[in-house]
Amino acid sequence: MITSMTLEAVSTVRSNAYRKTAWRLMPFLMLCYLCAYLDRVNVGFAKLQMMSDLSLSETVYGLGAGMFFLGYFLCEVPSNLILHKVGARRWIARIMISWGIISALFAFVETAWQFYVLRFLLGIAEAGLAPGLLLYLTYWFPSYRRARMTVLWFIAIPLSGMIGGPLSGLIMAKFAGFHGWAGWQWMFVIEAIPTVIVGLMVLAYLKDGVHQATWLTDDEKELVNKELAEDNSRKVTHGSVRDFLRDRRLWMLACIYFCVVMGQYAITFWLPTLIRNAGVSDPLHIGLVTSLPYMCAIVAMLLMGRSGDKHRERRWHLIAPMIAGALGLTLAALFGANLVISVLSLCLAAAGVLSASSLFWMLPTTLLGGVSAAAGIAGINSFANLAGFCSPYLIGWITTTTGSSAIGMYLITGVLCIGACLVLRIPAASVNR
Repeated sequence: MITSMTLEAVSTVRSNAYRKTAWRLMPFLMLCYLCAYLDRVNVGFAKLQMMSDLSLSETVYGLGAGMFFLGYFLCEVPSNLILHKVGARRWIARIMISWGIISALFAFVETAWQFYVLRFLLGIAEAGLAPGLLLYLTYWFPSYRRARMTVLWFIAIPLSGMIGGPLSGLIMAKFAGFHGWAGWQWMFVIEAIPTVIVGLMVLAYLKDGVHQATWLTDDEKELVNKELAEDNSRKVTHGSVRDFLRDRRLWMLACIYFCVVMGQYAITFWLPTLIRNAGVSDPLHIGLVTSLPYMCAIVAMLLMGRSGDKHRERRWHLIAPMIAGALGLTLAALFGANLVISVLSLCLAAAGVLSASSLFWMLPTTLLGGVSAAAGIAGINSFANLAGFCSPYLIGWITTTTGSSAIGMYLITGVLCIGACLVLRIPAASVNR
């Protein structure tokens, strides 16, 4: 029993429990999100060929890219509540399998409306994955250990860019015309296959809670459950939907993450175009160059996650990356014709925005527990991801209207700065633990 152990023995049990859990879960969760996020990265590469092949405008692309997030918004909270009720294993598997199948169907798009409808359905299918995995981490790690785990999982985003960029460019270059299909059509089909396979693997690999953790001893399970119970006792739980909706902190958090997501999807959807505008024309070369900003983002995310846990400080570890991301996008817009400066600026932008995207989630997961965490995380993510509709649509519309994407980038940098200011309104004592 834990209560009869010395402090040194308890420390050893604690270290072993979380180390084994991290090695068991985190690589697979990263793989899940990496496969899934390929379906967000590849639409930016498909744009390089698909828009001209189908005679679609920048505005059509921006609206289509954003339609994903309308379906996402409508189904996010219900999806996460279902996950909390039926278990992560079955629901995450459903999300990934259905998402992969719909992603493959993009190979058959011929009109703008088909593009819009499939993007909307893709959002419905994917709704709940990101908040579901965030909620899943709260079942295994207390607040003081979760920043590094969250960052490890979010590293799948830049990894998907590093892998997906060159892979998408290679498929589009090498498979163009194969069996009468364009390169972008083959890309959608080939990159959807791993998502479906990993979705099936989820059913066999994931566990729904500590009580099913076959890799932990009884003492380790007891200690983890005890720490999770203590962690949850300090969190907010709402008694009704009305109480939930009246919580101003939730709306503040949603507004902050909205600003972060505006920057994140400016990079996700427009990075290949920005690289092309800087003078790189070959799809494979564009893919290789786009991997550089994502490599920088991985380093920054690891360093910021470790620093946040070490100092148990959350606000300035979110503000600093948001400001860095805004600065990087501004410089990329100012010097867009210079390849070297543009790439360096995009490296700074990706490092800042993607670090902020992962570190933000330490705020709601520290404040909320139980069903409130399931609804709160999903609600915040759902509202904020409307920025995924606004960001590509606004940039696409501004680009079509003005002939330049720079003004759109300036708009995004302003939004990031507003979000950084909002972070200061959250009391440090409520999140710094």
